[in-house]
Amino acid sequence: MNDSGILEDACGAAPCAEPAGKLPGHVAIIMDGNGRWAEARNLPRSEGHRAGTAAARAVVEECLGIGIAELTLYTFSRENWSRPAREVRFLFRLLTDFINKELPDLEKRGVRLLLIGETAELPLYARRALDRACLRTRHNGRMVLTLALNYSGREDIARACRLYMQSGAFASALDPETLSRLLYTADRPDPDLVIRTGGEKRLSNFLLFQAAYSELYFCDVLWPDFSPADLRDALRDYAGRTRRYGGTGGQPECGNPQPSAR
Repeated sequence: MNDSGILEDACGAAPCAEPAGKLPGHVAIIMDGNGRWAEARNLPRSEGHRAGTAAARAVVEECLGIGIAELTLYTFSRENWSRPAREVRFLFRLLTDFINKELPDLEKRGVRLLLIGETAELPLYARRALDRACLRTRHNGRMVLTLALNYSGREDIARACRLYMQSGAFASALDPETLSRLLYTADRPDPDLVIRTGGEKRLSNFLLFQAAYSELYFCDVLWPDFSPADLRDALRDYAGRTRRYGGTGGQPECGNPQPSAR
């Protein structure tokens, strides 16, 4: 990685060594462990977040080089507001600096930036930077990078239900397919693979509806130490699984089929 941007082709002059087998179309990641990484080194938590940003940069590069079509990063949850105000301010400044610095490469490399969550509640300076990046990359089609910001899986579902009720439709007509079209992710495929770093084994309110049939991969590596090699390990693990969507027989499915139509 160099200082010119996050999206210099990950392969360089040599061909990428892709994991054997089928790649997931959509990878979602719960980036956990920044604070513990810093504490283990007697560093301020801010240094853990800064190192976590570098890890995110490397993972975006790797996904782009391998050919992952969609990458969703759990960047800031609604629960994160309970952290000390100073830490929250640092997080949004760090995010804003990251977006401003990397926007030219996002445009150059064909990455489209999307947001999910209650972004209207973010600091104004962060919203402006994010909105500008989304606008300038809206026509890119090489990869979609989605940031979950001020996001809550439960609130996502509750919001969709409110929207349905406000439409005046009958409650008896509400089904999963209809609900999915009212979520923040309405026009995006569900994740094939959800990765969580940091040793915890839970979804922590992330894409609860969308991850119903996702493969889950948990690893003990703290997020700042999560490398492209760790990502490839997760992809190889995914490639060795058979996806049946609750069935007990029939043909295995892989890639990014949806259990219900969008």
